[in-house]
This record gives sequence, structure tokens and C-alpha cells, in this order.
Amino acid sequence: MDLSIFVLILAIFLAYLYAFVSGFTDAANAIATSVGSRALSPMAAVIMAAVLEIAGALSGTAVALTVGKGLVTLELITLSTVLAALLGAMTWSLITYYFGIPVSETHGLIGGIMGAALAAGGIQALYWEGLIKVLLAIVISPCLGFLCGAFLMGAIYRLLHTANARKMGLLFKNLQRFSAGFMAFSHGRNDAQKPMGILVMILALHYGWESPGIPLWVILTVGLAAGLGVAAGGWRIIRTLGMKIAPLRTEQGFAAETSAASVLQLASALGIPVSTTQVITAGIVGAGVARRVSSVRWNVTFDIVLSWVLTLPATVFLGWLFTELLTCLSPL
Repeated sequence: MDLSIFVLILAIFLAYLYAFVSGFTDAANAIATSVGSRALSPMAAVIMAAVLEIAGALSGTAVALTVGKGLVTLELITLSTVLAALLGAMTWSLITYYFGIPVSETHGLIGGIMGAALAAGGIQALYWEGLIKVLLAIVISPCLGFLCGAFLMGAIYRLLHTANARKMGLLFKNLQRFSAGFMAFSHGRNDAQKPMGILVMILALHYGWESPGIPLWVILTVGLAAGLGVAAGGWRIIRTLGMKIAPLRTEQGFAAETSAASVLQLASALGIPVSTTQVITAGIVGAGVARRVSSVRWNVTFDIVLSWVLTLPATVFLGWLFTELLTCLSPL
């Protein structure tokens, strides 16, 4: 087999594997609060999330285009660069998954792309206008998730504090089923588009596309891979987010999911890839703080925030390392 064809096939395989791993480790964030508050059974939550993940992936392509052609200069990288970026991102995701830490797949992918591009073409290989927008969103999106979660939870308590507790419990159990679906759909609209962008980047590099778009078959197949990843598991992350950060009631789960999904929808409309893990975690903490500051398990929250801080530099290094290794083994 011609070496370039082998590299193309391997890169495409890794793009789909990344979509599956993203669903396996990251899409669990979309349903964790519903399972933690017992609004949905684990099986029902997983099936719903898998279906809506695919639906969300079909709803737009702005994020995929940002990832595919808005982060690096395609003329200065090769297919081996994309391979290295994917290997770096997935290596870090699997390490953190082993320890049950909900890592940011977005940070991992962006870091892997940055590290691999730096190794391949130097600093001029980075498209700073797109990267700065994404890096700012890394800081702004969790802040928005926290503030929205705290505000919505506070409003619920102020407006409904005299209502019948049993009736309110039933109301928010049903509402949280809706918010969990909204969250899963929003995850698909933002996160599932990242591997779409990677796949388009691979095809553009191989076939020399000057202005790549997102073919329908890419949207469908990547969405399906992410949906299968959701269906396959993610239980460690569900336990961490849904049960360990704070003891969740249905109204808190509703507030956290609705806030996070709204932030994701805004980012998707603007074509900005953001971290579902960051936004939903921040929403959970915000809803927990609005109820009672001491209800949040701050040691678990600190471990998660630490993983966010470490993810970008770790994956930049891993992307750079895998590029150097691939270059040493077989310059392409």
C-alpha cells in the first residue's frame, strides 16, 4: 500500500475513534446530573443522549469549520501533524478517564493541534485570530456557566420557596428530563462537530481542498460515532459529576443543565468550540453555591479545575512529542 494512502486511512480511523472516545468520556457530562438527581435511570439517560447527540451534530457546522480551517495554517502542516494532534489529545483523555476525572476534550484537542502544528511548522503555523477566540472562550464559558447556574437556581428558590415540596419535586423531575435532552442536543451541536472539523482537515490536506466545507456524510458518520460512544459508557464521569461534586436535587440539576446548554448553544451559534465539561461543571457548582456553599465538595471541584489547568500544556507537549516521534520514525 502507498504510504500516503496508509497515513490517510490511519488519520481517518483516528478521527472517528476520537469522536467515539469523546462520546464515551465527554458526552456523559450531558446526562450526569439527571442520573445524579434520579430524574432519569442510567439506561434511559444514555439512550436519550445517544440519539440527541446525533441530532445536535446535524444542526449546524460553524464549530466544525472553525476546527477544520480556523486554528492552523493548512499549508504548513501535513497528515502526520493531524495524526500527532489526535494521538496527543486521546492519550490525555484516556489517562484522565482512568482516574475518573472529567477532562475537557476541547482543551485536549486544541492543545494537541497547537503542539503538533508548532512542531511541524513553527509559530507561523498557528492561526492566531481563531486560536485567541477559542482561548478566551476557555476562560469565559465556565464563568458564564457558573453565573447562569447560580442565578437560575437562586431565582427558583426565591420564586418557589413556599410551594408544595412534593409537587415541586415532581415538576422539576419532569423538567430535568427536558433539560437533559437539551444538554445532550447542545453537546452534539458543539462537541460532536470537533471531530468533524478534524476529518475535514484530513481530507483537505490529502485532496488539496482550498476552501473546505462539511459534507453531509461527514456530519452523519461522525455524529453516529459520537452517539455510539455515549451508548458505550462513560459511567466514571457520570459518577463524578452527578454524585461527587454536590448532592443534587432535581431543581439543581435542571438549573445546571439549562444554564450549560444555553451557553453551549450561544457558543455554537458563534462557531466557537467550548468545553462541555467546563460549562456543566461550573453550572453544577453555581447551582450548588446558590443552595448552600458548604454543599459543594470543594476538594473534588479543585481536582477537576486542576485537570483543566493541566490539560492545555499537557496536550501541547503530547502533540509536539507525537509529531517528533512520527517524523523520526517515518518523515512524511
